Amino acid sequence: MSKPKTQVIPLHKVIMVGSGGVGKSALTLQFMYDEFVEDYEPTKADSYRKKVILDGDEVKIDILDTAGQEDYAAIRDNYFRSGEGFLCVFSITEQESFQASSEFREQILRVKNDKNDRIPFVLVGNKSDLEERRQVSIEEAQAKAADWNVTYVETSAKTRANVDKVFFDLMREIRNHKAEDGQKQKQKTGKKQGGKKKKCVIL
Repeated sequence: MSKPKTQVIPLHKVIMVGSGGVGKSALTLQFMYDEFVEDYEPTKADSYRKKVILDGDEVKIDILDTAGQEDYAAIRDNYFRSGEGFLCVFSITEQESFQASSEFREQILRVKNDKNDRIPFVLVGNKSDLEERRQVSIEEAQAKAADWNVTYVETSAKTRANVDKVFFDLMREIRNHKAEDGQKQKQKTGKKQGGKKKKCVIL
């Protein structure tokens, strides 16, 4: 008897982007370890990986938590190239971080060379527990997300509100994006073979 094939677990590569101090690391650590870290040293870049169940299937998520600081711009381009989906985080208490999200989006589209804006991307308004200090209205953030044709979700790393949701929503987008790309590749190779499709014999 032949050995059953070991199933390859799909890996989804998520990149955390956003200005410094908006809570990217706090969201990542809350998702990874169920803990809230208030004072976190500014990150250069940390990578995390874990297995999760996505809609009944086992998958791996690889999270790269990037630095918000400007001095790593060249390195950031490399990170963006390697990512399959992006969580773009700003703080609802900081209008400046919200404005900066547009620059991050532009950089990602430039590096990915994606003219159709089809990159899996979720806009995240973090620190929703600090409602009394809100500077960015829900309407304003939703309008930007609608303009980009992406999802907008508000989270709190502190209370864990919507933390799992943003990671799982993004993984679903990545999975669908890969499936679409796979279909396109199949169509291309089908055409290249002059319409002749090779028969696949299962022994």
